[in-house]
Amino acid sequence: MFTDKAKIYIKAGNGGNGAIAFHREKYVAAGGPDGGDGGRGGNIIFRADEALTTLMDFKYKRKYVAENGGGGMGKHMNGKNGADTVILVPQGTVIRDAESGRIIADIFDTKKDFCLAKGGNGGFGNAHFATPTRQAPNFAKNGQKGDEREVILELKLLADVGLLGFPNVGKSTLLSVTTKAAPKIANYHFTTLVPNLGVVSLGEGMSFVLADIPGIIEGASEGAGLGHEFLRHIERTRLLIHIVDVSGIEGRNPIEDFDIINSELKKYNIDLENRPQIVAANKTDIITDQKLYDDFMSEMKRRGYKVFPISAASKKGVDELMKYAFSELSKLPPIKEFEPEIDIFEEKFVDKTDKGFEISIEDGVYVISGSWIEAVGSSVNFSDNESLQFFQSALKSRGVIDELIEKGIKEGDTVRIGDLEFDFVW
Repeated sequence: MFTDKAKIYIKAGNGGNGAIAFHREKYVAAGGPDGGDGGRGGNIIFRADEALTTLMDFKYKRKYVAENGGGGMGKHMNGKNGADTVILVPQGTVIRDAESGRIIADIFDTKKDFCLAKGGNGGFGNAHFATPTRQAPNFAKNGQKGDEREVILELKLLADVGLLGFPNVGKSTLLSVTTKAAPKIANYHFTTLVPNLGVVSLGEGMSFVLADIPGIIEGASEGAGLGHEFLRHIERTRLLIHIVDVSGIEGRNPIEDFDIINSELKKYNIDLENRPQIVAANKTDIITDQKLYDDFMSEMKRRGYKVFPISAASKKGVDELMKYAFSELSKLPPIKEFEPEIDIFEEKFVDKTDKGFEISIEDGVYVISGSWIEAVGSSVNFSDNESLQFFQSALKSRGVIDELIEKGIKEGDTVRIGDLEFDFVW
């Protein structure tokens, strides 16, 4: 089965928690703090693999989670870093943010990995919090959470030349006689339901990749048939060979067919409309309406297109068409690589309005929630005065105390952070 689009959830590993530990040695009555730091959480890495041709694996597995970092230990021993999770995808896989639809990365280069989610940093052990006035800190810091997000994977084929045209015009036949590809061929519509690739070899150092794009119909740009799925694979091609059935056997008008296909290209992506096209007038060995054929050839010449009368079935004119396509490719820029539309690690992409906490009042209880406050709250040792002082200092510096006072909190009122509840004292 060919799968060229998938939605998955990824989660980098959480950082390990710092350790609360004190040096213990014979004849040493009170050793200092020696709790080690937590390890970094594993990253989510994407890597292009030439051997893969489909996103089929993501049909069955849609959740990818990296390993968490190890917790710190005594004797200043840090926790081990979590292992990265490497996800292999076909060359030409575009990663989009599931919420906005914008491009995050184009997994194009097999020698260049892309980190899509970074693991959380490990938390500091209590050795980090020792000061001249706080010589035995009985608290440590928890590790940070790893990045997580939903993304959409789209496979856009890496081909130099794309075969374009209505169903049953002879694209698969042309691919089969010019390459070693063996697409399914028959005399009925939509024989090709998946793209097929083949290499056209014209001699030493003269070759290019040819893609048979499944038949496009009117309304494809709006998703009619499998329009969007098919049109996606034309986006990278540098050159298009537009195949038109000029035989008249099916009673179609080749000029109208030609215009419909180009209209769909324009509606889907205006850049495709301007992609260089060579016209292949196919099935010239079985023409039933000479005027129809002559009108088509005259119109294409008037519009300035290079037209090759061919018969893919008998290979008539095919060699000349392929040689001309190769010569045109030498004048065109390399295969298109899609530029990122967002940088998920840039500061501007981070929501600066996120204070890390929100305060609400539920049945008289002041509930503080949010990523930062929950991480800090879970690190507090409420039985240790120094830990409580550190916690209060953190709340004040981030503006939590001021916002609680603005909301009318009084001493003795209940505050809840996650599963923790305590009385407000100031």
